[in-house]
Amino acid sequence: MALRRRLLLLVVVVAAAVARCRADDPAVSMLLPGLPVAGLAVGFYNEKCPQAEDLVLAEMRTLVDKDETIGPALLRFMFHDCLVRGCDASIMLVSRNGTAERDAFPSYGLRGYAEIEHIKAKLEDACPLTVSCADIIVMAARDAVYLSNGPRYAVETGRRDGKVSAEYDADNDLPPPSSKIVDLKTYFSFKGLGWKDLVVLSGSHTIGRAQCATFASDRLYNYSGHVGQDPSLNKAYAAQLREMCEPGLADDTTMVEMDPRSPYTFDLSYYRNVRANRGLFTSDQALLDDPWTSAYVERMADAASPDEFFADYAAAITNMGRIEVLTGDNGEIRSACAAYVD
Repeated sequence: MALRRRLLLLVVVVAAAVARCRADDPAVSMLLPGLPVAGLAVGFYNEKCPQAEDLVLAEMRTLVDKDETIGPALLRFMFHDCLVRGCDASIMLVSRNGTAERDAFPSYGLRGYAEIEHIKAKLEDACPLTVSCADIIVMAARDAVYLSNGPRYAVETGRRDGKVSAEYDADNDLPPPSSKIVDLKTYFSFKGLGWKDLVVLSGSHTIGRAQCATFASDRLYNYSGHVGQDPSLNKAYAAQLREMCEPGLADDTTMVEMDPRSPYTFDLSYYRNVRANRGLFTSDQALLDDPWTSAYVERMADAASPDEFFADYAAAITNMGRIEVLTGDNGEIRSACAAYVD
């Protein structure tokens, strides 16, 4: 009920904004999120810790070589951090009472805590109390994309770490995989992101896996509260998924590749899957229900080269990396990321 009330409020706010500036016009919405943030800069650590980015990449390369699933997991980790209270590493904070972001339902199955802490320890050895956990999360996500044959884009750094982490915020700020297009655009608009950021960042689902519990109920067995399959889902693909995901098992932890064609290669096959009604989540299918996002899906599905997607992705994830950041004298630089909040 709290989430529903908040979404209703957001719809009203966004509707008012649309009436003023026609935010659904692509020429307008492209301009909304791209404003630079004071305190963030490419090469922020060049003088204080010049080896910082190379060290993160080296550690990420080692981690991915050992476990190819950890790259996509750390990309998801950035989403969970930045969409809740901004990119401030609040996802790393620990509550003894079980009320931190990591305790929230949307954080179920999230991986990357130990890996971010490991990279932080390496940076503390090299440059004590210099590189924030928030920046490590963003750099690790960039390198996860790069090590999956995606672009290695420039990353703005200079973030500081937050001191607050609340389960309530994660419950309300992270769009569930069952979201429809109106809800997705509302969530993203509330964070200062436009329709293009939404459709481009959804392309992150070109790598990684998801648990059956995150999609099977509404896509395979209980569509809109009725017994049966989501009619928009490709029937052959649904049959494959039903072989892996058990009906009636709410906590099914079976892992399914989000992009079966190339699950660990950052490419355009995600958009081809979505166009063919083979997107894993309702939120993937929803991209076909909006004229702007649908047109982008079509263009990427037909593209001979990923160059446009790669350039767009660098811009969109940079926009996300600017959400509600702490810089200057705000926040802190911790020696360890997993500090207690209570």
